[in-house]
Amino acid sequence: MSHKNPQWVIDARRAVGDRVRLRRMDLGWTQERLMEAAGLSRNTLQRMEAGQEMKVSHLLRAAEALRVHVRDLLG
Repeated sequence: MSHKNPQWVIDARRAVGDRVRLRRMDLGWTQERLMEAAGLSRNTLQRMEAGQEMKVSHLLRAAEALRVHVRDLLG
């Protein structure tokens, strides 16, 4: 059985991914730099920045590496 997310969930995930990417770029970091700082795989970071499904633990690690509170990434 498929559980399709409503559009507002998809939009919110994309906004989180945009905030991660923008903060990374504000710091002048490459994806590689954030991957190393947060201990995330390339696939995980790419999915996160693309606004796909992400684990809370991954988002918390990214926020810490980016030196922001997770609420800033959540909006």
